[in-house]
Amino acid sequence: MEADKHIESGILELYIAGALSEKENEQVYSLMMKHPEILEEIKEIEKTISTLTAHVAPKNSATSFKDVLIKMLQEKEDAIKMLSLKITRKNWSTYTGWAAVLVVGSSLVLSLNKSANLQGKIDTINEAKEQYEIQLDETNADLAENKKLLAVIRNKDIVTVPLQGQKVYPEAYAKVYWNKNSKNIYLDVQGLPDPPEGKVYQVWSLKLDPLSPTSLGTIDNFTANDSKIFTINNPNESQAFGITLEPAGGSKTPTLEQLYTLGAV
Repeated sequence: MEADKHIESGILELYIAGALSEKENEQVYSLMMKHPEILEEIKEIEKTISTLTAHVAPKNSATSFKDVLIKMLQEKEDAIKMLSLKITRKNWSTYTGWAAVLVVGSSLVLSLNKSANLQGKIDTINEAKEQYEIQLDETNADLAENKKLLAVIRNKDIVTVPLQGQKVYPEAYAKVYWNKNSKNIYLDVQGLPDPPEGKVYQVWSLKLDPLSPTSLGTIDNFTANDSKIFTINNPNESQAFGITLEPAGGSKTPTLEQLYTLGAV
């Protein structure tokens, strides 16, 4: 019979697997409409695939379908033996029948692998996007800080005091931007070298007659600050500013032998 010929050929399994051309799919569909036994056969094949999947799937529902398919391909021989006890249809255990199962499994595994690779690329793009956003935020923060500093040094009330290098380090230089109204100084120490380990720079407000130094504090995060501009409170009636190199924690009085920069108002 024509129906038996198509059932035994293995084409129905390939139809379910989606491995046929459009023309072949149309032919199988016409056969289904013409022969009820072919439609029943297709239903049985679909049921068998579900049975096979259930056989190889672990009880843990969290297992991915990809794992199920891989295990299905690895355990095909045991699965066929198990199915032969439950299913009387002789052609399911034929080579063509099993080839259809392989087509179903391998096609789905390939699809899942492509999906996983695509997801990996998406994750990489998202990570790069996050890094870019972080860098953009940092850049915007730097721009905002630079605008703030520009506004400070351009203020008409700012007094600019250059500090010149001294004997211990003649190449040193610094600059003080002093706003007497806000009682703050903005200290630019780009011209100072990094302090040695265990040492810090200490800033001094000076009165010249008689010479009276007042500590404005130490610059503890000198190396970490890329701009090398520090905001320091200065409520004093300063006549000069100086910077010395002191032991970590600072000193009560300046170590004049380690005076790096000095400038009068």
